[in-house]
Amino acid sequence: MNRFFERLARTVVRYRWLVLAGWVLVAVVAVKTLPSMTSEVNNDNSQFLPANAPSQRAANLAAPLLGQTTSQSQILLVASTSGRPLTSADQAAIAREVALAKAVPKVTKVQVAKVSPNDQAVEILVDAKVAPSDVQDQRSVVDDLQATFARAGPTDGLAFHLAGPVATNVANQKSSDKTGNRIQGLSFLLVIVLLLLIFRAPLAAVITLVTPGFALITSYRFIGGLGAHGVKISEITDILLIVLLLGAGTDYGLFLVFRVREALRSGQGPKEAVEHALVRVGESISASAGTVILALLSLLLATFGIYRDLGLPLAVGMGVMLLAGLTLLPALLAIVGRAAFWPSRAVPVAEERRGWWGRVAGRLVKRPALTLGIGVLVFLGLASAALGYHSAGFGGAVSAPKGSDAAAGNAILAADFPHASANPANLILQYPEPIWQDPARLVSAERVLERSGLFATLAGPLDPNGTAMSPSTYARLHTELGNPLTLPTLEPSGLSVPRTLYDAYRATALFVSPEGTVVQFEASLRAGGQQTTAAMDATPKVRAALAAAARASGATANGVAGEAASLYDVSSASNHDLVHIVPVAVVAIGVLLALVLRSLVAPLYLIVSVVLSYLAALGVSTLAFIDVGGEKGLTFILPFLMFIFLLALGEDYNILVMTRIREEAHRHSLREAVVEAIGRTGPTVTSAGIILAGSFAVIAIAGGGGPGGSQIRAIGFGLAIGILMDTFFVRTLLVPSTVALLGRWNWWPARLGRHADDEDRVRPAEAARTVATTVAGDGPGK
Repeated sequence: MNRFFERLARTVVRYRWLVLAGWVLVAVVAVKTLPSMTSEVNNDNSQFLPANAPSQRAANLAAPLLGQTTSQSQILLVASTSGRPLTSADQAAIAREVALAKAVPKVTKVQVAKVSPNDQAVEILVDAKVAPSDVQDQRSVVDDLQATFARAGPTDGLAFHLAGPVATNVANQKSSDKTGNRIQGLSFLLVIVLLLLIFRAPLAAVITLVTPGFALITSYRFIGGLGAHGVKISEITDILLIVLLLGAGTDYGLFLVFRVREALRSGQGPKEAVEHALVRVGESISASAGTVILALLSLLLATFGIYRDLGLPLAVGMGVMLLAGLTLLPALLAIVGRAAFWPSRAVPVAEERRGWWGRVAGRLVKRPALTLGIGVLVFLGLASAALGYHSAGFGGAVSAPKGSDAAAGNAILAADFPHASANPANLILQYPEPIWQDPARLVSAERVLERSGLFATLAGPLDPNGTAMSPSTYARLHTELGNPLTLPTLEPSGLSVPRTLYDAYRATALFVSPEGTVVQFEASLRAGGQQTTAAMDATPKVRAALAAAARASGATANGVAGEAASLYDVSSASNHDLVHIVPVAVVAIGVLLALVLRSLVAPLYLIVSVVLSYLAALGVSTLAFIDVGGEKGLTFILPFLMFIFLLALGEDYNILVMTRIREEAHRHSLREAVVEAIGRTGPTVTSAGIILAGSFAVIAIAGGGGPGGSQIRAIGFGLAIGILMDTFFVRTLLVPSTVALLGRWNWWPARLGRHADDEDRVRPAEAARTVATTVAGDGPGK
């Protein structure tokens, strides 16, 4: 392997200008010829959950009423007067608005749904052929609809507003754009400042950032090209690709730049230093990227589409980052030479000081069992807190920003339609024959649902807008008036039906399919709004209550649709996938570590250390946000992100530390090798950890005040805490302690493990007894 990296190093240094030109050419050609990644993102929610997920089956069952919810969005439009009944002039203005709304691009249907019981407002449903996850298209439709309001010529006192979850999400998205830009700017500034503090050399900091920059540009286009040829790309690929490549790229930059500076200080020339550094850390960088790529490819086993569609695109991005780290980065360092470290002096020194980490390691190897025993106890204690973890949703903000059009629309909806919900749970029932043939079934179903005590409001075919109808009245109106979808907003003259009853029957079109076999109840839950964790957690009880109502009323099928039910299934699928994917990734990474370290022993405790670090970080997050912070749960995506950044990227540091210990073990006794290696790699590992943790802390601080702020804070601080624990304690204290205890057995069955100094010859059984004794409180030094 070293011969390969020797040839690679000589080639890259010799043809450094060609390497740089090649990367520039590849980036330009990719930008000019390949589609952007964002244009190929998969926004079809039907791909996110398996087809047999209960919420997916419910959505399919509700299609005659709600439409194909996986490919279209429903936007609420409300027209309201300022405290007076609607006039004929108001109705004419509403008719003009309906016509204008129908002409908006992507709008497929506009339906006047309800007139409020006080006759002061009208609710209009606008269906648009836009996937619910496609925020950009939703924003475009919302903006176009709002632009029609003035053109409709509303009368004095009549106003149009948008309402409901789509309008709310778009309003919050606009509000959070400034927050997102601030996060990006602060993250970039933080990385630059930290790199300047670490290197004390502006050019070294710039070179370290340029490399992942090139990797990002080319990866975006390569992934876009794959998307154009059928590879599905998850909608969160963009943000994760940025964080992943910047994190990994910064790591590789630190690995190589620190080693180049070390070589320069040992007396080598600039080009020789780059060659030497690449030979020494090339294998570490390759193996580090390999562990991340293997972990990402294991996501292809996921049933949850968001995770599955992340695997291949992110693995491609990491492959490009690896290639850039092995070619572009050393080429740039060879081009600039010693100037990379200006104004500090990377000049030969007689003997480098070990520094703070060297002194820590020197004390550590004297009592490794004590360090390991205390560390294992602490991390096991923190990991046990993860038993209290439970999922929360990651829905949009419950309310629109103050002063927005959506906030005004939601207020009108709550005031004038008290029995309606802007974002209801949809309780779907299917009957073997049209419901108007036996409307008494609806009474049976509604009684069971009301007795469950789960619902704050319940609107259905017999009570669509607050005006109740008896089953016989509903059947008579159907015979007399026919399909409610065809009825005009204003009651035609000559009908003997009271106005309130006419409006109520007309509103049943929202609750009964044209064929009459599918009905829905719109419910708001006592547990909370659809975006809340409490509503998500109530989903099993809601499904059980609906199943009981189906049995009581003779329905042949039933299902709960809506945001809370979908989030419950997403969370369940996510947790199920993690349970199955993490072991696969652990085994794959373990095999790679065995090949890189030429050992069957070291990968065992390295994998255990990463899993223990992962569980401890999840435990700390659980303690901080659930037990102390009072949150109802942690967003389902947090364990997944911890899996990516701790289980995968954590092995970067393992590999860097272990390969350096092995390198030093050829020249020193093993314990001295540990001291030397930690003294050299400790600053690299902790610097990389601080940069990555700092980036997540910025997300938590800057993004925590926006929509979904509590969950964003949990993600940011949870990842930052986990990374800091991993880099400051696990990689630099616990792993070296284990190495010192096992001695040359670390490398068994490699040749290095068969030749040991007496002081390093510690048998595994003896090491295990020592750790156990320490944990029991009778360790060395007592």
